[in-house]
Amino acid sequence: MKSIYYKVIILVLMVSAISCSDDDLLNKEPYNSVSENVAFDSPESIELTMNGLYQGFAMGKYNGSSRGYVWGSAFFQQNDARGEDVVSTATFYKKTYTSVYDPTTANNRYYWEDGYKAINKANVVIEGLEKAAEEGIITEEEALDYIGQARFLRGITHFELLIQFARPYSDDPDAPGIPYRVTAVNTEDGLDEALADGGKKTIREVYEGVLEDLDFAEENIADNIITRAGSDAAVAFKTRVYLHMREWNKVIEEATKIEGKYAMESEPSQPFLDNRGNSEYIFGFDMDANSNPGTNGALAATYNRRELLAISPIIWNNSNWLIDDKRREIADTDEGEEIEEHHLIKKSDDVLYTLKYRDTQNNSDVSPVMRYAEVKLNLAEAQTRLANAVEQTAIDNLNEVRDRSLANPESQSYTGSDFASAEELVKAILLERRIEFLAEGHRWGDIHRLQQDDIAPIDGIPAKIDNGYPSASNYDAASDNESYDLGIPSISYEDYRFIWPLPSSELMANPNIEQNPGY
Repeated sequence: MKSIYYKVIILVLMVSAISCSDDDLLNKEPYNSVSENVAFDSPESIELTMNGLYQGFAMGKYNGSSRGYVWGSAFFQQNDARGEDVVSTATFYKKTYTSVYDPTTANNRYYWEDGYKAINKANVVIEGLEKAAEEGIITEEEALDYIGQARFLRGITHFELLIQFARPYSDDPDAPGIPYRVTAVNTEDGLDEALADGGKKTIREVYEGVLEDLDFAEENIADNIITRAGSDAAVAFKTRVYLHMREWNKVIEEATKIEGKYAMESEPSQPFLDNRGNSEYIFGFDMDANSNPGTNGALAATYNRRELLAISPIIWNNSNWLIDDKRREIADTDEGEEIEEHHLIKKSDDVLYTLKYRDTQNNSDVSPVMRYAEVKLNLAEAQTRLANAVEQTAIDNLNEVRDRSLANPESQSYTGSDFASAEELVKAILLERRIEFLAEGHRWGDIHRLQQDDIAPIDGIPAKIDNGYPSASNYDAASDNESYDLGIPSISYEDYRFIWPLPSSELMANPNIEQNPGY
């Protein structure tokens, strides 16, 4: 009876990829569901199934409504809210922001559940594609392309779950990580296999699984498609993974593969005005008026219209962020000022918010999971750390991202004389990441990987301004003014709260997994 109970629970949690009618498959957007009876019976059905797969990774569910787990706004806002460069203004992400989560807390619970549901969808699709190729419905080459895309999605989602629910690779790669699920749970045998292999892999094994999936994706996906993952997306994402592993030579090797294929836009706002077709876009999840996570999960709805996360005075007041940097240009909506193309910040009731996501009517902003700016900064950091010296190539890569935002690049662009050591250059690159990717969900990844770092160590979760609306008097651009209260104290790296708890639902369903220590 206990075995049957576990199977029923895990089936509810993991199998939502096989539930709709044939008519549903013919809808324009099947979102999170595909029917195995018809999903792989023709090239047209397979293409529609792939649309549904991508939507499944971006939409997610929270008590039946969309919230954008994992790769809608939840990815961006959860990772921002775990850091100190934004302020949670409401209760929406308060528990994430203040680190008071437990095994039943909704945001981290659904992050896990929807993440693994999406991973299972990918595994179901991979199995269906293999059969379709065997039966001649599509060619082997077409099947490998589709499978590469599914494995890309599977790999990056395991990686994202890993940095939320486990400690960094650099601490102890043989410590417990998370399960790496490659079995399609759509039959009794598949369910038995998943349960038998339901425990945590080591952190090293999870990284190996991620890289194996990304290598397969790079080798087998065809040329890039704007609304889908291309082979370049796999290469670019590997620079992120290897950065976390501190494999500097591998970061350089991967970044070099796509040098010259992308270019930085001339203005810092341009990647967000044309967020599908700009020259630095590598990968994101496509959205439109009919297929987006809605008011609780779309980027423009949560960051912009609902103003759930403000820009923190902690980063705003940093004097190393130049006062005349174009990324500081504010549309003062309190004064009735119109938002123009060059604005990346808005002032609303004396509080600052990002304008990177603008379509508050249709929520059509693509989620910018990977921009070329990240690849260039990953490359610059790896070059500097590997050489342990100030080298012009690394400075050039840093400047390629930074210079377009400078008021006077001729005088403000970095030169070798600006850095007395490799350590200073690395710190400049890390600050540039905070500025360039503000409100893009990068901050937690950097906090996570910089624990115990030899150059710029972060101890645990930084102290933050209280949940709520920052006072106007706290904003003092580029002043180093720290007169604001840090009402939320830092949490040391040794504290159990540094990583999220596994949700109670997983512990009930999976007898082979252990809760993270401290919970």
